[in-house]
Amino acid sequence: MKKTSTRLADGRELVYYDSRDDVVRDAVDRRPLDPVSTRAEIREDVLLGDRVAIASHRQGRTHLPPADECPLCPSRDGRHTEIPDSDYDVVVFENRFPSLAGGAGRCEVVCFTPDHDASFADLTEERAALVLQAWTDRTAELAAVPGVEQVFCFENRGAEIGVTLAHPHGQVYGYPFTTPRTELMLRSAREHAARTGGGNLFDDVVRREREDGERVVLATDHWTAFVPYAARWPYEVHLYPRRRVPDLRGLDAAARGELPRVQLELLRRFDRIFGEGRPPTPYVSAWHQAPFADPRRDAFACHLELFTIRRASGKLKFLAGSESGMSVWINDVPPEAAARRLREVASAS
Repeated sequence: MKKTSTRLADGRELVYYDSRDDVVRDAVDRRPLDPVSTRAEIREDVLLGDRVAIASHRQGRTHLPPADECPLCPSRDGRHTEIPDSDYDVVVFENRFPSLAGGAGRCEVVCFTPDHDASFADLTEERAALVLQAWTDRTAELAAVPGVEQVFCFENRGAEIGVTLAHPHGQVYGYPFTTPRTELMLRSAREHAARTGGGNLFDDVVRREREDGERVVLATDHWTAFVPYAARWPYEVHLYPRRRVPDLRGLDAAARGELPRVQLELLRRFDRIFGEGRPPTPYVSAWHQAPFADPRRDAFACHLELFTIRRASGKLKFLAGSESGMSVWINDVPPEAAARRLREVASAS
């Protein structure tokens, strides 16, 4: 992998990640951009202990532009975009409309491919591996940024999820705090260790799922994918490496080498859940990583959580009264049925 860092016209950092070492990235951003102006702040909900990002400047962000105005395509034929070069492999740049900014974290955009009409599932294993390298590198880079406590690499796909740019891309958030979901996992892991005399909760969950097998979607030498016992979403898969590591940087060569094939297979199965020829399945693909300075980080297990809000063809799962009002989830699809369906739609290869 070759990494080339440059700056956009308004001073934001942009990084090219290339599979070839002989690629030269010297294109200049010719756009007359004003400096980025953000009004982001973090507020604490004293009743719940949660934090909320207030980011009013995001009201004016680009919203579902036509393909010929996409800001994530390469700059070609006289049209200048967020990527100055006329082609790229993988690109990461600071978000012009960040949810976290101004010393309160950092938000980055990750473009997987210059092909506007592609998706992550369309990538080759080599390109998916390059995306993984980019996410791993961003985790390492943001770990060194003062004030960043946790890095979250993720992809939202589909207008139903709330995506505002159709071009295949993901994001990286550098949070200035430990997220509530991670804090709950760490608390449960600590309580489990105390209850079992030192057992690791993540290891025990994965072991139990592999031994039971009913909710396992696929299992390889280095990875296990399963529908969780108490899945919240209609179709939800968690993917764990066999050897527990706190974040992407800890994956060994064998697990790293196998991951692109496994992740692509899961995404392709998601697109087949509701039948061939159906609209692409909207999903969130989220890498959970341990906070950097937390003394409990070595007990945490880096893993991917992949889920869709579609519960049936043409029907979405809405977070209504019980979920939104009381955080008590109701799932219409039994996890065992979801796992069976995800095994049924395995690719022929």
